[in-house]
Amino acid sequence: MKRNAMIGYTLAAALCAGPAMAQELTGTLKKVKETGAITLGFRDSSVPFSYLDDSQKPIGYAMDICYKIVDAVKKELKLDKLEVKLNPVTSSTRIPLMANGTVDLECGSTTNNAERQKQVWFTNTHFLTASRFVAKKSSKINSIDGLKGKPVVSTSGTTNIKQLTEANAARNLGINIIPAKDHAEAFLMVETDRAVAFVMDDILLASLVAGSKAPGDYVISKDAFSKPEPYGIMLRKDDAAFKKVVDAATAALYTGGEGQKIYDKWFTQKIPPKGLNLNVPIDAKPKRDPSRPLKRLRNIEERLASLEQNINNLLQAAGGTPTAAVTQLRPRRTRRPANKNSGS
Repeated sequence: MKRNAMIGYTLAAALCAGPAMAQELTGTLKKVKETGAITLGFRDSSVPFSYLDDSQKPIGYAMDICYKIVDAVKKELKLDKLEVKLNPVTSSTRIPLMANGTVDLECGSTTNNAERQKQVWFTNTHFLTASRFVAKKSSKINSIDGLKGKPVVSTSGTTNIKQLTEANAARNLGINIIPAKDHAEAFLMVETDRAVAFVMDDILLASLVAGSKAPGDYVISKDAFSKPEPYGIMLRKDDAAFKKVVDAATAALYTGGEGQKIYDKWFTQKIPPKGLNLNVPIDAKPKRDPSRPLKRLRNIEERLASLEQNINNLLQAAGGTPTAAVTQLRPRRTRRPANKNSGS
């Protein structure tokens, strides 16, 4: 009897578990389950991460990553279909629109740093970049000190304009800092001589130069305002259940063959709308050995070292020169990275 009673209690608990688990959904997963939709925030000119093509459709490396995350969310929630809504964001609006629930994932070129982690969370890193400036070769400006007393533009709401402001004050440069609404507007100011330089992430500057009317007219600085910093897909803070799904999806993507294909699509092949090829490859995907985590870390280091060299090549092609700061892309091998909430 006691044994039968125990079985009865176990079955009753099992039967109750299903509805209880469904009720335990919180945060973004609960919102997506209830609405049948997920909203992606996109940028309009962050080539090749998130930008508009000729038909005004958001495309890019970060957009492709986000669509893979959407697939994982759909599978996690066991949904037959999941509507994807697209909402434009800027450097200034991306964090507020994430915090107030307008967007669920921000798919762009957002730097994951300690200050932002106080407001939002990030998933695993999908790129590394440093903050530099682009100027016309005719200006003969080749250092940060060379910007002294001149008009310099950067995009509002970015870490770059903050770093420019800090350097301006620390070095007493007297720079006239001009905020632009987006990267395209900022680069146009340099093109039309309303500013002598544009401070931004080096990969975005290289993309803008390569896609300009006269790429040979520009130079990207050797001087950097920052050490290499990580990009990550942004999500709401304190949403551990959603972050677990997102982190698992990106980790599987970045360590698998499909992640390599998506990267190559945007960095080693012609991309719309102008057929631009950034030519920033990573070496062939290393052999995977799940039982040897240190070996896998060394493979990642080798791939990042190759990426470092190819970013330097791209900077040189755009008129700039490589810098020793980029060597800090390499992770340390003395210990494995901590799995922190930041997702980097």
